[in-house]
Amino acid sequence: MNLRRVAWPALAALGICMQAAAAPPTPAELTKLCADAEDQAHCGRLVEATQLKRLGRIVERNGDELRITLSPGGVTVFRDAVNIIGARTYAVWDYIADLDTVVLFATNGDRTEFWLVQRRGGAETRMPSEPAISPDRKRFATADFCPELCDNEVAIWRIGPEGARKESAWSPADRWTDASVAWKNADTIGVEYEPASGTELRTLERRLNDPSWRRIP
Repeated sequence: MNLRRVAWPALAALGICMQAAAAPPTPAELTKLCADAEDQAHCGRLVEATQLKRLGRIVERNGDELRITLSPGGVTVFRDAVNIIGARTYAVWDYIADLDTVVLFATNGDRTEFWLVQRRGGAETRMPSEPAISPDRKRFATADFCPELCDNEVAIWRIGPEGARKESAWSPADRWTDASVAWKNADTIGVEYEPASGTELRTLERRLNDPSWRRIP
């Protein structure tokens, strides 16, 4: 069940710095939790059940409603629903404590995505894949690649009080079928990818000041 782009083991060999303050499920934990899941939405709920135990009153589940308490006050609600393309669901995936940000895993029919909800101010940002936070806590990186309906790009997002804004993106010359991203340091990311021409996983590094990035106004 490929419900997200994960940080594959080979990235560790490159000395990639993984997200330290947060605790999203590892690939091994995800495999164990979702071994008997009926679909991606069910898998998300199984992950949520483990995450809610450590979030106290920050997030509450009430049937099809997921309620996130904002700071200093207020509540934002995400509701599961059925639409013309299938189910629209939300589940708690992670909580980044130093940014006071809840990460949600969402499904929309056959598509998956992630949402960031910043409790201070309530800003909401949709991410196409699981966001990896930089060591200096100023940016997120995402890698969104698949055979259909993906952006097919690596993107860098700047974190601000009004949400995360995409500031740059890069697309490879060759087509990839999947990829994951992690940070080597505050200025360099590592990407592990599967080219469409074969099944052998490959890796590359890319600095944020590389001129090949497409800057987003």
